[in-house]
Amino acid sequence: MAGSGGEQVVGTRARLAALLTDASTGALGVAGGGVAAVYLRSGTPGLLRLAVLCGLPGPLFRPWWRLQVGRPFPAADAYRLGVRVVLANAAETVRRYPQFAAGLPFPLGSVHVPVPGGSEPLGVLSVLRPAESDTPAQELDQELLARLAEGLGAELLALAAGDASAIVWDAEPLGVRPPSSRPARAGLGRFSWDPRTRAVRADDCLYGLLGLRPGEFAGTDTALADAVAPVDADRILAALRDTAAGKPPGAPLTLRAPGGTPRLLDLWPTTEEVGGRVGGVVFDPGPGAAADGAADLLPQGVLCLDRLGLVVYVNEAAARLTGRERELLLGRPLWEALPWLTGPPYDDHLRGALLAADPVHFHAQRPAGAGGQAGGGDWLAVSAHPGADLLTCTLVPASRMDTPVGPVSEARAPENRQSPQSPADHSMTPLYRPIALAIALTDAVTARQVSAVVVQELLPAFGGRRLAIYVLQERHLYLAWESGFPQGFLAPFEGTGLDAHLPGVECLTTGRPLFFESMQQMAAAYPGMPLDADEGARAFLPMIASGRPVGSCILGFDGRRSFTTEERTVLTALAGLIAHAMERAQRYDSEAALARGLQQALLPHRLSAHPRVETAGRYLPGTQGMDVGGDWYDVVEAGDGIALVIGDVQGHGVQAAATMGQLRSAVRAFALGDRPPDEVMCGTNRLLIDLDPGQFASCCYLRLDPATGRAVVARAGHPPPLLRCPDGSTRVLDLPGGVVLGVDPHARYPVAGLLLEPDAILALYTDGLVERPGADIDDGITALRLALGRAGATAGTRGGRSLAGVADRLTASARLAADRPDDVALLLAARRSARPSGP
Repeated sequence: MAGSGGEQVVGTRARLAALLTDASTGALGVAGGGVAAVYLRSGTPGLLRLAVLCGLPGPLFRPWWRLQVGRPFPAADAYRLGVRVVLANAAETVRRYPQFAAGLPFPLGSVHVPVPGGSEPLGVLSVLRPAESDTPAQELDQELLARLAEGLGAELLALAAGDASAIVWDAEPLGVRPPSSRPARAGLGRFSWDPRTRAVRADDCLYGLLGLRPGEFAGTDTALADAVAPVDADRILAALRDTAAGKPPGAPLTLRAPGGTPRLLDLWPTTEEVGGRVGGVVFDPGPGAAADGAADLLPQGVLCLDRLGLVVYVNEAAARLTGRERELLLGRPLWEALPWLTGPPYDDHLRGALLAADPVHFHAQRPAGAGGQAGGGDWLAVSAHPGADLLTCTLVPASRMDTPVGPVSEARAPENRQSPQSPADHSMTPLYRPIALAIALTDAVTARQVSAVVVQELLPAFGGRRLAIYVLQERHLYLAWESGFPQGFLAPFEGTGLDAHLPGVECLTTGRPLFFESMQQMAAAYPGMPLDADEGARAFLPMIASGRPVGSCILGFDGRRSFTTEERTVLTALAGLIAHAMERAQRYDSEAALARGLQQALLPHRLSAHPRVETAGRYLPGTQGMDVGGDWYDVVEAGDGIALVIGDVQGHGVQAAATMGQLRSAVRAFALGDRPPDEVMCGTNRLLIDLDPGQFASCCYLRLDPATGRAVVARAGHPPPLLRCPDGSTRVLDLPGGVVLGVDPHARYPVAGLLLEPDAILALYTDGLVERPGADIDDGITALRLALGRAGATAGTRGGRSLAGVADRLTASARLAADRPDDVALLLAARRSARPSGP
């Protein structure tokens, strides 16, 4: 049975992949585009994932694999609003979706159609197409594309019948080749022939080579001869008969395909007996065979990639220049075959070549040892020429170029380099667009995240090896982030005042960047300043936002180098972007610290104690936003008993925390008055409605008599409590309840009773502990119940610490999770079996 279930899952995923492939390739024909994609819902609420990408290499477009439905992107709007989004050209894209246009700054139009699926779409079908000169999309059949999306939606719903997770996508996108606009470059197919029945059995490759489907082939020797070479059919039939008679041709037959191109046919007997079966191979070198032979003779390297980034052709010169054998390059993705030709900034060039119609020219540094050179590597001039099916790249040693082969985008010709020993010189030119760093910084919230983005984006793009970011606080500079400097070297500069004679200070006080081609030059300008052992260049950039000084950014390079006017301008602009992001992050950090302090003040620092009852509480904030939310728990004296309370205010942030504080105070006041649970819920409900914060809350209130163990409970839309009995069994307490607080002013909350036996454990919790994206909450409650049974096995054996240990074990997974979309609160209570002796 297990095997059958596994096969069913595999079959479902294969069917899903086939549906997505058909939809993406069909969309290309309908919309007249070159690239199609399908986004599907993921297991994370509010997040779409790229399920299939047709016509482009997936790894080059990794930043677009995940899409938040709330982001200002056309596909997100199509999903969230359930409408088509049609962008005729780049101008309209920039006007309506500037962030999307900044990420894909190419002359393209695009179409985004929601894939319907009932109450909300299942995903989005997107097509990138050539830009139109006028705004209306005249040649686009929007209705046909919408019907294609509707058909995909119907197929997905049928596939997901009874199992919605079948069409949830959390994997990497599928790469799909678009239908080729030209015949295959080469092909080989096999067949066998029975001379007694004249039947032919062909493999799938032969069907593809001949352009036939299995049902379209008659399966006879005559049909085979007509399909392979109609003008040479008689020769083929005669050669088959001779081979069956034991006289195969001495060499492959050269035939003419229907289009006039050459084909080869090789035959052999498969048995020793005369008249037995005959085996054969048909080889079609394709119309480009002669061109390939000519390309092999060219002095410059030629390397061709298909639309998925696979290397499909390499001439001898390209193999020599890259230092790799052709067999190690062919059939492999570019990022595996030549990893030094990918990553920033080369990915940007390749994206441009794949999405734009014009050639792209740039320089790339090959690693030491490639192409026969030694030392730190040498430079190649690369030109990428886009085509409908292939991206053709030419490689020329940079030292052999007297003039650039074209407009060298974002690069300088080698003769302009100041020093041939400067490995980072070439990469320091404006090949890194400031807008790319700006886009990356939009997702950075804290000062630490801003610094991490600068390290990840800035250093690789400019060839830097060292980075230090100092922020200004009370007229002193403090280190916020450093990378690459010797350990302890920057310690003496911590807390430097603005009156110090140091380049990092003076660039900020004057507002002018400082550039030093070598350490000797900097030592001459600032004698006596401590220097590290490196001899490389340095750039000191002022971080100024809206006229206000924020700090200084220091870039270090391994070798000596000069800085052109253009390079200085770009680096100064990037420092301004970093300054704005850092200022925003500092403000966020201050507000977040204030919010966390507010929440800590609102949560109980100490739970009310009772000699017969042991309690333990845990709270974990969500990891999104400011790490503050509206979950709370409390233990309050209520007459001669105690009240156990747990609640969850909808949402996160300061507003949720403030509402939580008000509700906690209200419940606590009602409890101290020893009011019945239903009155506590009704009173708190009316208070929340009167406050009108635009939020609602769930709550569970339990009043316990420690002497007898009898308890009365009222619930307001809150998950049911769990109980671990003294014998180790666990169960969910399915108690009646009312609606959440803050919705209905006339709501009523029924009261239920239960018995808490000595050494039993009662667990109250919020939904953040049991909810998982894409999973049923009941499954999470069951998992928590089972975990309570295991964790409570030793409860009561080590005094007051035992219940705390249970609480730690139940929240361990949530505490270690890197991404907690919701807050977590847990409150445990247990009656002691006997009154302890002593105070």
